[in-house]
Amino acid sequence: MPGLTTLALIGPLMIGVAGAILLALLPIRRPAMAASVAALIGLALYLPMLPVISAGGSLFAAFWGSTSLGIVGGLRLDGLSLIFALLISGIGALIFIYAHGYLSDDPRQKRLVVFLLVFMTAMLGAVTADDVILLFVFWELTSLASFFLVGYKHESLKARKAALQALLVTGSGGLALLAGLILVSIAAGTTSLSGILSAREAVLAHAAATPAMLLIILGCFTKSAQVPFHFWLPNAMAAPTPVSAYLHSATMVKLGIYLLARLNPLYQNEVLWQGILTFFGVATAVTGAVLAFRETDLKRVLAYTTVTALGTLTMLIGIAPALSITAAMTFLVVHAFYKAALFMVAGIIDHETGTRDAASLGGLRRSMPLTTLAACLAAFSMAGLPPFVGFVAKELIYEAKLELGQTAAFLILGSFLVNAATVAIAGVLSWRLFFGEARGFTQAPHDPPKAMLAGPILLAIFGLVAGGLPTAFGNALIDPAVTVVLGRPAEVTLKLWHGFNLVLALSAATMALGVLFYLAWGRIVPRLRGLEAMDRYGPSAGYERLLAQVMAGAETVTTTIQHGSLRGYIRTLFLVITTACIGTLIIRGGFAWPRLDVLVDPRLGIALLIVVGAIAVMVARTSIQAVLAMGLVGFATALIFLSFGAPDVAFTQFAVETLLVVILATALMRLPLRRRDLRTGREKSVDLAVALGGGLAVALMLAAVLASPFDPRLSLWFGAESVPSAHGRNVVNVILVDFRALDTLGEITVLAVAAFAVVALLRRTPETPEKASQSPNLAKAEGSR
Repeated sequence: MPGLTTLALIGPLMIGVAGAILLALLPIRRPAMAASVAALIGLALYLPMLPVISAGGSLFAAFWGSTSLGIVGGLRLDGLSLIFALLISGIGALIFIYAHGYLSDDPRQKRLVVFLLVFMTAMLGAVTADDVILLFVFWELTSLASFFLVGYKHESLKARKAALQALLVTGSGGLALLAGLILVSIAAGTTSLSGILSAREAVLAHAAATPAMLLIILGCFTKSAQVPFHFWLPNAMAAPTPVSAYLHSATMVKLGIYLLARLNPLYQNEVLWQGILTFFGVATAVTGAVLAFRETDLKRVLAYTTVTALGTLTMLIGIAPALSITAAMTFLVVHAFYKAALFMVAGIIDHETGTRDAASLGGLRRSMPLTTLAACLAAFSMAGLPPFVGFVAKELIYEAKLELGQTAAFLILGSFLVNAATVAIAGVLSWRLFFGEARGFTQAPHDPPKAMLAGPILLAIFGLVAGGLPTAFGNALIDPAVTVVLGRPAEVTLKLWHGFNLVLALSAATMALGVLFYLAWGRIVPRLRGLEAMDRYGPSAGYERLLAQVMAGAETVTTTIQHGSLRGYIRTLFLVITTACIGTLIIRGGFAWPRLDVLVDPRLGIALLIVVGAIAVMVARTSIQAVLAMGLVGFATALIFLSFGAPDVAFTQFAVETLLVVILATALMRLPLRRRDLRTGREKSVDLAVALGGGLAVALMLAAVLASPFDPRLSLWFGAESVPSAHGRNVVNVILVDFRALDTLGEITVLAVAAFAVVALLRRTPETPEKASQSPNLAKAEGSR
């Protein structure tokens, strides 16, 4: 059993990674079908675990932990993660098959499929991760993959802007989420998700409990398009339909819902948690319903109804009672079924008719009978008609709110209006498109290839079968998930028929109002579109203004800092160093003067050579003279090393200084630099002040160091550990190549890069005087030699 558990948990991730790599490298003729096989294998690995999970069990496998970093790692499969894993892999397989037909003539199909496979793997990792750091890694990987998927048509400005918007919104929320998860991990003393839930009392008693909760909610809200972050989701419809059907129905947008549900046992009794989720959930649901009536583009209409569904799920998690969680888990699956199907239908209509404009479509039932069947079955489930599972979910939502009593009156009213709007949209997606007045098309529509029909028909049938077998559906999937979300055992009873009661009356009233909304759809849409204030002052416009301000600020900063003057860069560098050194000495009270006997040393003669060399650099009239004088400083420094009994360091300094002088002298002879100093008197004064300030800062720091007692512990430790730990008697060499090997590697890398630059300079063809005089930056360089 342990081996099977490890295979079931890690196998789908490994298959996804391997599949993406092989698809990217090998010339596979049908990449989408190959990816569907990978998804089906993952589904086949999860399905045998269903009996164990349905019986209330959970499975764990060690994965990517780091004891030194405090990362527990590990993957866990329980009722909540299984329901998501089945949706991700199952719908993913159908999406890949659909993409095979939808993108059959697209030469870039492989690239899309690879990113979809990476995205699917990241989603599976996120919902099965039992460690918050591991979860965050997969969380961000979904954002990165979605960036490339939404921006698939990168030649389109609209697609590029939508991809960037989705990345910035969800990525910013991801940073907030990371901060919240770290705070929770600190409070619980572990990064394990299950460990955090077990340490509930310690987490809630921590001083950072409320900030951590708010940061986590913020991260989840950006991912799941809650108000005011909902605008990125409709704009992401610039992506191809297979991407929209997968990411924006059952996977990416549900990841925030997943984490809210996963952490619900931790916060479910907190009033702030309940209030925020309920309020923003209702606001998101109503906003999505209203905005859906401003659109005629089928994909954008579906996107806004997805916003509505996400708001409903958030609200149900926030309400807290067991019945609301049951409604949430049921609606989660229901929405995935019908929304993925309807997105694929929208793609079929666009593919076959050349348009997605609902106002221009109608009478498609004769030319597209199978598409009509799939669309109607999915739309009936969306509208909540019996015997579809959508009816079961809608009844549960009303029942959960009625259970709260009179305090939930506004929730019931909000759900009533939102559900009625959903019924109307379902009517537009079914009756108006396929049974309405026939319209002329630029191309003769017909049913698409079987690959494109398989997904929507199967998902629509799943919705019908689940509605016909509610008890089996509830026991197998919903009951285990509800138990996990509540953090305690719960009995789930799903029924298609509850008798004649208030819930049924609300459902009937919803249908009636939905029909009225549908009949008025043609008049409502232009009126809502005419409300320009919604576009001018909405969150999307606010995002655009904020982004424009950020870009303008970045341009100002870049223009100020990257001014092109080498002397200016060096001046800034020394000013920062000087300020940091003197400021530290002032703040820490570090000014001190060494004993006078320290200053009386026979090596002072060598020090005088260094002083002479430094002065010679300043008064040198040519660059070659300055380089030679600088070499004197280096050679004198090597003599000091030699006098302290460090011949290896001294000889290294001799060699380096010799090479430096030769290379610099050769380079300066070949560079077209003028000999005249072009600096003004003011610039020279500023440079002198900066140089004196830097020298003063170094002198004060050196004086403070010499005044402090020498601490021999580090040198004694290196001397004692050189032979037993690193097997070397030359302590300096051991430090360089063993104790600080990575530092040395970095230095070698820097020197190698510098060597390439030197070679490029030496091979550079000298410019003519006319060309040199045309370069504005060259004059600055010549003046700052």
